Amino acid sequence: MSGSGPFQDKPSLRVESLTLTRGERTLLRDLNFAAEPGAFVEIRGGNGTGKTTLLRAIAGFFKPRAGRVVFEGVEEPALALHHVGHLNGLKGGASVPAHLAYWAGLFGVAPRAEEALTRLGLSAQADLPARFLSQGQARRLALSRLVVAPRPIWLLDEPAAALDAQGRALLAALIDAHLADDGIVVAAVHEALGPAPSQTLTVGA
Repeated sequence: MSGSGPFQDKPSLRVESLTLTRGERTLLRDLNFAAEPGAFVEIRGGNGTGKTTLLRAIAGFFKPRAGRVVFEGVEEPALALHHVGHLNGLKGGASVPAHLAYWAGLFGVAPRAEEALTRLGLSAQADLPARFLSQGQARRLALSRLVVAPRPIWLLDEPAAALDAQGRALLAALIDAHLADDGIVVAAVHEALGPAPSQTLTVGA
């Protein structure tokens, strides 16, 4: 399926009868939900209830015990999504622009460093190695890959962790713009991110 927005493909996803286990413990059982273009799915639950594992299963990093994740409207799901985990995955000695250039090369796109720095509020830190960033700035840098290499599906694990009020506002603006472009956001959260979710899933209840 094609459209006039920034994404040639506008995939949707379905989670069908998904059961996730770790060892002998069942984290999620028979979970079902769907997300169409423009959907924001919020996942809530206590620590250890399976939120992170669910995102990893959708991304293809974790094999479910039963059920499946179905992507429609795209030939290669792995090339249509970003997974941003709760760890930032930064190299302390690499500068902010070096991280942006790395992600652009990794995802095979032309660099969009200036746009990413502006939208994430990191222009003043452009010359700093990652080890000199505050925790909130490091989180913004981790999230900047969403801008550097646009992809229609975002899987975000506690994306607002360590962000101050300004950082949370920047994140909310990113999500709003992505949804307006018919992108999909599936996010594990403890607190509301700002944009109104299309649906909220509570796991471990």
